[in-house]
Amino acid sequence: MTENDDAILSLLPTRLKEARRAQGLSLDAVAKLSGVSRSMVSQIERGESSPTIATLWNLTRALQVDFAGLLDDGAAEQIEVLRTADVPSIENRGAGCTIRILSPPEEAGRHEVYELRFNEGGVLDSQPHARGAREHLTVIDGKLKVTSGGATEKVGQGDTARYAADVPHRIEADRPARAFLVVQDA
Repeated sequence: MTENDDAILSLLPTRLKEARRAQGLSLDAVAKLSGVSRSMVSQIERGESSPTIATLWNLTRALQVDFAGLLDDGAAEQIEVLRTADVPSIENRGAGCTIRILSPPEEAGRHEVYELRFNEGGVLDSQPHARGAREHLTVIDGKLKVTSGGATEKVGQGDTARYAADVPHRIEADRPARAFLVVQDA
């Protein structure tokens, strides 16, 4: 192991503790979510025990943090680029609507960003999300009709609609359209 490796590993206890606190989780909660004992989580956070890769993987998944980023020494600035061909998409969630997932996987269920592409007559029907969830839809090209609960609005290019997403909601396009959608859970 090099000195650089030792420096990176010396940051691990602090970073795990910061990640746990950022999530507002107790040691018990992390233990339950990760399957790692409470005492082991505590020992790792105090720097008294070095976790195995499997233990570290379970902890990072429970804390919803990036495994590699947790060990990154931060010395090199970097820009993550997801090329068009590599952007994951969902095509079976609506008729004539393609959903491109732009947000990182660890944001799922908290703050999600999508690009929506509608064909003529395209529809995206959504069931209620978690209580208090909201969506922010900005139309890039075309026009869309948004229904949230009993309310309906038409939005055109450059317009943004903000609405409750904890009720059934629907987005429709008469003609081809494109929009960005931000989903915020409470």
